[in-house]
Amino acid sequence: MTDAMGAAPVTKTPWHLWVVGVVSLLWNAFGAFDFVMTTTRGEAYMREMGFSQAMIDYYLAMPAWMWGPWILGVWGAVIGSILLLLRNRLAAPAFGLSLLGAIISLIYGQFINPPPLTPEMAMMSYMPWVIVVIAALLAWYAWTMGNKGVLR
Repeated sequence: MTDAMGAAPVTKTPWHLWVVGVVSLLWNAFGAFDFVMTTTRGEAYMREMGFSQAMIDYYLAMPAWMWGPWILGVWGAVIGSILLLLRNRLAAPAFGLSLLGAIISLIYGQFINPPPLTPEMAMMSYMPWVIVVIAALLAWYAWTMGNKGVLR
């Protein structure tokens, strides 16, 4: 539907978009921080995070092809969060790419080459699932807001 001037009507931004946008940006900013620290400081950062030597060796031996899903997952989510706050319709595809990266990472880390988890790091086995669920919810939310005309 258009107004008398032929322009599409402006949809009021719901309050929850700002909450979801800010919370998702904070969540995804930690993922970006972790990515940058892992790629720039490597073993020293992982040791500070409490990783065992076996876990450090596991991550340092990550196959080169896994960089693609990791980059998609992390930076797609950050860009999606920013686009959501800007009410840009490209937030949904950005979150979709992030979800794809998270799913590929989950499949690799859970089924193809699981990490050597110690009892102290057992929680790490759940994090890929949590990340995929959050990525799916963010993609769904952005898609829904786009369909409602909130995102331009």
